[in-house]
Amino acid sequence: MMLPEQFDSVEALEDFMTEPGPELVADLERAPGDILILGVAGKMGPTLARLAKRAAPERHVIGVARFSNPAARSDLERHGIETIACDLLDRAAVEALPRSPNVIFMAGMKFGATGNEPLTWAMNVHVPALVAEVFATSRIVAFSTGCVYPFVPVDSGGATEETLPVPPPGDYANSCVGRERMFEYFSRLHGTPGRLIRLNYAIDMRYGVLHDVAQKVWRGETLDLSMGHVNVIWQGDANTAALRCLAHTTTPTSPLNVTGPETVSVRWLAERFGALMGRAPRLIGQEAETGWLNNAARMVAELGPPRVPLERMIAWTADWVMRERASLGKPTHYEVRDGRY
Repeated sequence: MMLPEQFDSVEALEDFMTEPGPELVADLERAPGDILILGVAGKMGPTLARLAKRAAPERHVIGVARFSNPAARSDLERHGIETIACDLLDRAAVEALPRSPNVIFMAGMKFGATGNEPLTWAMNVHVPALVAEVFATSRIVAFSTGCVYPFVPVDSGGATEETLPVPPPGDYANSCVGRERMFEYFSRLHGTPGRLIRLNYAIDMRYGVLHDVAQKVWRGETLDLSMGHVNVIWQGDANTAALRCLAHTTTPTSPLNVTGPETVSVRWLAERFGALMGRAPRLIGQEAETGWLNNAARMVAELGPPRVPLERMIAWTADWVMRERASLGKPTHYEVRDGRY
């Protein structure tokens, strides 16, 4: 599959992002049955659902969310995704969901966690426990985060799956460890196969670390370098990895870092955008010696390298931002170091 030079519309972007490769098609053949996506209405869920449907058009792909935005539900249905409105905090509603052999868990709470800690823990720990109990006989691939790790030295290559999950302070990161522990506990109890996707950070032209940095450079805004290094991966590659993991589950469930293979300097990134945009980045602060960084070696060994390289993502993002294309208006807050979201 050829990589486009640019995207002229949201439709073109999403069409490319949901184009399945042969490896995904082959892996889904090894994980037969319908696919249930819990928390489908978030930033990544709609394109993951469309990707699954295009890779396995004969199957039922069912998206579950509260659907507070009816347009999101209509768009999914327009692309052949069946939808169910459900509050995942409601045990009876979760128990009424169809028992699909394949479950992708994407629900969770991050932004707004500070000041709303009880709901954060309910969404990130209680809901996973409900789902793990109800779908004990399914394959469960659950989205997690690199934030379960402690900060590691920026020259370390990133935390590996063997790094003990002891995150820095903050209810969000600690509740994400709780989410993993719930899936691990019930996987051991019931023999449920699964994987835990420790993601760092997904890139879409409309949001993500590259979008955040590019917008600041383009607008002449100050860019703080305190969190000076990041990992990024194309959202289509992250979604592909999660779906492929349905055929790469372990019993008990186990983590997989899903990210790009590079440790990316934010200073270098800002300078690359500045060169492409003809703008001098306004940089303040000094890079910390540590950061939330993941090592992608296991993912590359199991699934192969990401399809979209870093330089292409940078070029796409610069072009998108300079042409004032759509933005979701949802900063990643990748620069946060105190765990308060």
